[in-house]
Amino acid sequence: MIIFETLSDSETAAVGAQIALSAKVGDVFLINAPMGAGKSVFARGFIRALCGDQTNVPSPTFTLAQTYDASIATIWHFDLYRIENPDDVLNIGWDDGLAPDNICLIEWPQKAGEYLPPDAIQITIEIVNETQRKILIDA
Repeated sequence: MIIFETLSDSETAAVGAQIALSAKVGDVFLINAPMGAGKSVFARGFIRALCGDQTNVPSPTFTLAQTYDASIATIWHFDLYRIENPDDVLNIGWDDGLAPDNICLIEWPQKAGEYLPPDAIQITIEIVNETQRKILIDA
């Protein structure tokens, strides 16, 4: 397990970028954290590291899924917050996103239930205080 401590959103994004630079095609990252902990901030740093600093990376809370073309692979970014039933993931491009030629980031992964790949990389963001976060990476 790898542990990072961050003191700002920019540091959380930088950890996301650092993890992205070691990502391989086929990797699936499950981003676990409470509301407001920085899941989208982490994902934004990850995606921009592979797609360019100027890449617009909105939270996919309402679209449920966004895709980004990186030189290494297509990056799929799912936000399952609004999913009510695990079967709902099958209607938002889930199988395409988890294809072995992509890289996939999933926020609120517990909502996908049995559809989660067993070999996914677990990212847990814990709130220490208003600005400080602890980020645990368990591959």
